[in-house]
Amino acid sequence: MDSAALPSLTPFLDGVDRWAELLPLLPVLVALELVLSADNAIALAAVARKQNDPAQEKKALDYGIAIAFFLRVALILLAQWVLAFKPLQLLAGVYLLWLFLSHIWFKASSSETPSGSSRPASPISFTKTIVALALTDLAFSVDSVAAAVAISDQLILVITGAFIGVVALRFTSGLFIRWLDIYTRLETAGYLAVALVGVKLISTLIFSDLQLPEWWTLLTVALLMIWGFSERKEPLAHEV
Repeated sequence: MDSAALPSLTPFLDGVDRWAELLPLLPVLVALELVLSADNAIALAAVARKQNDPAQEKKALDYGIAIAFFLRVALILLAQWVLAFKPLQLLAGVYLLWLFLSHIWFKASSSETPSGSSRPASPISFTKTIVALALTDLAFSVDSVAAAVAISDQLILVITGAFIGVVALRFTSGLFIRWLDIYTRLETAGYLAVALVGVKLISTLIFSDLQLPEWWTLLTVALLMIWGFSERKEPLAHEV
C-alpha cells in the first residue's frame, strides 16, 4: 500500500456531522486489524511465553499490549509525519527481520540441547519481555495503522478500531501461547510471516515503484497459517 497516497488525518472536530455515516466502517477497521495481526499475535505469544510461567505470561501480555495501544494512538495522531518519515519504516522492517533471524538462531541452539524444547531454559527478564512486546507491536503498527488510516481519516473512528483490535489481539495472543505448545510448525510459520512484513516494509523503501497487492500479502500469510496448523505434537505417554 502506497503510504504517500494515504489521506491525511483531519482535526478532531472536522466532519463531525459525518460520523454517523462513517460508523458502519468500524467493523471494517476491526476486521482489518484482526486479519493483519495474525502474524503479530504469534510473535507476541512467542515473546511472552519466554517467561516460562503462565501467570507471568498473562501479566506480560496485559502490560505489553496496554503500552502498545498508547504507541498505536501516538502513531495515529502523528500519522502524516510518521508515514513520511522513512527511517521509522526502515527501523520497523529491520526489527522484524531481526526477530525472525533471532528465532532461527534460537531454534538452531535449542535443537542441540538434549530436550530440544522450544522454550528457553531460563525465563527472560519480565521488564525486557514487556518492552519487547510493545516494540514488536509498534513495528507491526507501522503497516497496520497505515492501512487503517487509508480507510478513514476520522480520528475517533480509527482510534476506536485500533482499541478494539488491540483488545482482540490480547485474547488471540493468549490463545496462540497455548497453540504454540500444540502445533510444531506454528511458531516458525508466524516468524516467516514476521519476516514477510519486514521485507515488505524495507523493499517498498528501496524500490519505491514496487507495490505488491494487499491480497498477495494476505494470501501468503493465510497459507503460512494453514501450514503452521498442519502438524500437531504427539502427546506424551502420561497425557494419553
